[in-house]
Amino acid sequence: MIRPHMVVTAAVIEQEGRFLLTRRLEGTHLGGRWEFPGGKCEPGEVHHQALARELDEELAVPVTVGALILSTTHVYEERTVELHFYQVELRGRAVPQLGQEMCWASREELDSLDFPEADAALIDLLKRHA
Repeated sequence: MIRPHMVVTAAVIEQEGRFLLTRRLEGTHLGGRWEFPGGKCEPGEVHHQALARELDEELAVPVTVGALILSTTHVYEERTVELHFYQVELRGRAVPQLGQEMCWASREELDSLDFPEADAALIDLLKRHA
């Protein structure tokens, strides 16, 4: 079986020791799970552009996209996800635009939240670098 391959960018936004997370909408792939906000790259779009666009669409907030923190690939049953996590700084206040939940979670709280499997390596990295 050939799985679709998706390139996804995600924002690691840390303020005062807490990370900005959003919850995937029910009815979507991995619905109900918490994630670092972002989304898939459109054809011809570079990572920084895709991430800034997604954060504007989902959270109506301008951002500065910084350094790449981690890249990982995860194979789900229905698709392969190539995921790139970037350090991001907000230049305003994030306001969910799609009806999704949003929270700020500490490193210690990350283990208690239900994340997609593809986020495991990032969460391990964040917990090690407190």
